[in-house]
Amino acid sequence: MKIKDRIKELRRVKGSDLLPNPKNWRTHPVHQENAIRSVLAEIGFADVAIARETEKGLMLIDGHLRAEVASDTEIPVVIVDLNDEEADKVLATLDPISTMAEADSDILENLIAGADFSEDLQDLLNSIIDRQEIPDAPDSFDSFDDDLETQYKCPKCGYEWG
Repeated sequence: MKIKDRIKELRRVKGSDLLPNPKNWRTHPVHQENAIRSVLAEIGFADVAIARETEKGLMLIDGHLRAEVASDTEIPVVIVDLNDEEADKVLATLDPISTMAEADSDILENLIAGADFSEDLQDLLNSIIDRQEIPDAPDSFDSFDDDLETQYKCPKCGYEWG
């Protein structure tokens, strides 16, 4: 399979100069904005926004919240050579494909334990770990009753227990 390279260049652009994509379907709750602010304050930029050139200027495909949070700062932006339809496909699929990744809480916990994070970031990471953990079914649970109220459900297979 031949894979195209659609990246034209890396540019530093003031966040407020980037046009938000009117088709952006992602919303950003306050806790996500606070998390981005914490990461940017402690670490800085280690990822890029994605934009394409339009007649009106550089339009975002990804990185809307980073551009908003750092509106007065030059942020790293990858400029891509995509037409309207291709940009829409990237906008529609980038985050959903990322969320398909599974997390290994043990590896994440070890990674976190080996680094010194601010209290805000530590709290954020702990909440991520807590959401990933699914309790094991009790050893004594050896039969299934259809009328049994359950507390836990496996998101993969639907097995319920608790």
